[in-house]
Amino acid sequence: MGLLTHYSDKVEAGCDEAGRGCLAGPVVAAAVVLKNDADYPELNDSKQLTEKMRMQLRELVMREALSYGIGIVTAQEIDEINILNASFLAMHRALDQLTIKPELLLIDGNRFNPYKKIKHVCVVGGDAKYQSIAAASILAKTTRDMMMEEYGEQYPVYNWKKNKGYPTPEHKKAIAEYGTCPLHRMTFNMAIQLKLDF
Repeated sequence: MGLLTHYSDKVEAGCDEAGRGCLAGPVVAAAVVLKNDADYPELNDSKQLTEKMRMQLRELVMREALSYGIGIVTAQEIDEINILNASFLAMHRALDQLTIKPELLLIDGNRFNPYKKIKHVCVVGGDAKYQSIAAASILAKTTRDMMMEEYGEQYPVYNWKKNKGYPTPEHKKAIAEYGTCPLHRMTFNMAIQLKLDF
């Protein structure tokens, strides 16, 4: 995992989100505080793990973390405030749930809206560099994937169980054929997206 913590003497919370590039469903973020001396070599960027590994590590994170929170911003909210602000809001909502106040926030990515005057550090590719961000990545992605699978039972034509709302050719074709549903993000430049790949 490379460096385990940013500052070994501070309470750190890693933050990451999932679903930013989707056509449908919420954006979900997680915040995780791990023990500073924790060493979980199997933790990694959730996109580099199999679904089975992610679910196993989800249980590990929820069991071993000193504190964690999950924040959700709906498709309707995304349309109102845009996806960038929605990603920040999801992280803030996740941080709101922490039972331990962090002294430092490790944010995956290159931008963030400050949270309660707590110092933050943005780390591009942070989910492959810091354990707490990797743990947040896993919680965010698995939570969102499970939500999309449940939504997929309501709207089976889009096959969200497989594509999780991402702009796959199959998903775009289904939108072109059946139209959108209330869980689609109408501000995601849908017309341009639908011209691609088929």
